[in-house]
Amino acid sequence: MSLQLLALVALLPIALALVLMVGLRWPATKAMPLAWLATALAGVYVWKMNVGFVLASTLAGFGGAVNVLIIVFGAILILYTLRDSGGMETINHGFHGISRDRRIQVIIIATVFSAFLEGAAGFGTPAAIAAPLLLSLGFPALAAAMVCLVLNSFPVTFGAVGTPVWFGLKNLKPQIDAAIAAGQAGDITSFGMFLKVIAQWSTLLHLPMIYLLPLFVNMMLTRFFGEKKSWTEGLGAWKFSLFASTCFAVPYAATAFFIGEEFPSLIGGLVATALVVAAAKKGFLLPKKEWNFGPQSTWEKEWTGEIATSENCEFKAHMSQFRAWLPYILIGAILVVTRIKALPLNAWLKSISFTIPHIMGYESVNFAMKPLYLPGTIPFMLVAILTIGIHKMSGEKVAAAWTDSIKRMKNPAIALFFAVALVEIFKQSAKNTIGIPSMPLSMAQTAAALTGNTWPMFASFVGALGSFITGSNTVSDLLFAEFQYATASQLGISHQIVVALQAVGGAMGNMVCIHNIVAASATVGLAGMEGMLIRRNALPLLVYGLVAGGLGSLFVYVLYPGLF
Repeated sequence: MSLQLLALVALLPIALALVLMVGLRWPATKAMPLAWLATALAGVYVWKMNVGFVLASTLAGFGGAVNVLIIVFGAILILYTLRDSGGMETINHGFHGISRDRRIQVIIIATVFSAFLEGAAGFGTPAAIAAPLLLSLGFPALAAAMVCLVLNSFPVTFGAVGTPVWFGLKNLKPQIDAAIAAGQAGDITSFGMFLKVIAQWSTLLHLPMIYLLPLFVNMMLTRFFGEKKSWTEGLGAWKFSLFASTCFAVPYAATAFFIGEEFPSLIGGLVATALVVAAAKKGFLLPKKEWNFGPQSTWEKEWTGEIATSENCEFKAHMSQFRAWLPYILIGAILVVTRIKALPLNAWLKSISFTIPHIMGYESVNFAMKPLYLPGTIPFMLVAILTIGIHKMSGEKVAAAWTDSIKRMKNPAIALFFAVALVEIFKQSAKNTIGIPSMPLSMAQTAAALTGNTWPMFASFVGALGSFITGSNTVSDLLFAEFQYATASQLGISHQIVVALQAVGGAMGNMVCIHNIVAASATVGLAGMEGMLIRRNALPLLVYGLVAGGLGSLFVYVLYPGLF
């Protein structure tokens, strides 16, 4: 079978999921099992994977979904715990004291605060925390999910303390070491230096969208959820938006250039959150006219989910702002302390693990869980328990928070089990017995053959495809970094810029990946609207990819044509 035909077959399950969710507006709970079935059939009949191998891959995928569901449950539990303790209403009261303008709330919560959370934890944590926070402030569920998913992009390359770079690109070490030994790596003298250079190029490629994306998201907010359906209303907060972008971009880029790949998003998000909140409290650069959603009676039915949004959003403080925010402060502090490899807690939490090697006897199919290292356990569940005492909750309120959180897990569990199982079959298809490229690699190689020397314009979209399939920038880099490196070699262009485009693409793909969309939708009680979110978020994804691709092409062919 030709490479092009293999790519077409590999694309079918993804196309099926898109048609069902975007075209026919099926919920992911129904679409993903069918997409999984199509993938399983392709694995058996085209990639000649043994039925047992496909079943083992599916079971490993189910196990992987449990890891994600623990994170989702922890995020939902934090939301309901703060809801029932009065902490969330106090926080909302404080935010309204800063600005009631929804565009400003998007910039503070979904942009800079989420960037800090991404840098500290990753794995969908920002949307899982920020989307419920926006919901509780009075955002429609669909709007809260949309803005958080789209803006959880440029920080993702350095999410979870740089994991997509230092772990996602680990398969390139033999190639880099060989290039250094042969004297073909230019100024690169070690693999660690190569990773730092990738971080630097990635920040430069992200930089335009750090400024453009928050503006564009606010334009989407006012266009799709405003009474006037106006794009231009979103530009009303442009001064504050550009200020916030600068507060993030400067420490973000400086950290990448002078420290390395682990902390750009964490430090950038932390510094920007402090500066932006302080500026907003003083009214610095805030728009003169506040923008808000219309009355809930005018909202479209599809905007809202199972969690009610207050109509008047008039909140009162049940405690001090410090006590209300203390659970989130603890979450941020614990994430930082447990994610820095040099600190002993990181190794200790990782050392406690549960593994199932060689599922059903297949050597490449394994499952691993590090229960204490999952953000859903520590810090989410831990902080939820600590909050009982911090906010002096009654037993009745605690029981209500835990009961509601458990009830909310049904729909995301179904969708995620089959979505992650599909991903595992995709990955394991590389172990076929007939020597053909894996499903993801077939699609990527076909795309490269079709684009030729224009590849830098499209390289980031392969990274986005990897994230769409797997729900992870890290896994996207693991799948496609070697392919991107080989393509750069064939074309005789800069390896480091092309690999950086892969890292950027994996980040931007987060805004449309089914994995994240299902998880974010679950945290705001939104079921059955996954297709709508994919359709809406496809536009900023396209813009992001074209901007990154255009800048990458400029670097590769004009400014740095001889760069390794």
